[in-house]
Amino acid sequence: MKKIATLALLCCTIGCYNVERNCENFHTGTFQFQQIIGDQLQTSTFLRTKDLEVEYFNTGVDSASIRWINECECVLTKLNPTSNQDKRPISIKIISTQGNEYVFEYALVGDQKNKQRGTILKLSKDLVQP
Repeated sequence: MKKIATLALLCCTIGCYNVERNCENFHTGTFQFQQIIGDQLQTSTFLRTKDLEVEYFNTGVDSASIRWINECECVLTKLNPTSNQDKRPISIKIISTQGNEYVFEYALVGDQKNKQRGTILKLSKDLVQP
């Protein structure tokens, strides 16, 4: 009986939890991504239009075309790849949104075993060059 009560409580909890996904709010604007590389926190800023993304990282600038598959999934393809690795497009899926942030999964197209997660902060709805 205790197991049934626990299972019922779990089902109610899961059933009542709705993940917010207002993905269209993140199709354009100025964004920031932070990640740990080695032992340092690194920050990149990127500007996104409906079909282009320009990333500023350290002193470099990189650009990619962006193709939205649906409201919450897109594929990035670098415009000027410098290696075979750079030639491979990146699949991005927005998992959840909250306020001006979203959680996403990303991986090279065709390499779903090596998915990673991150959080993006939307700095502005306008394109603001860093």
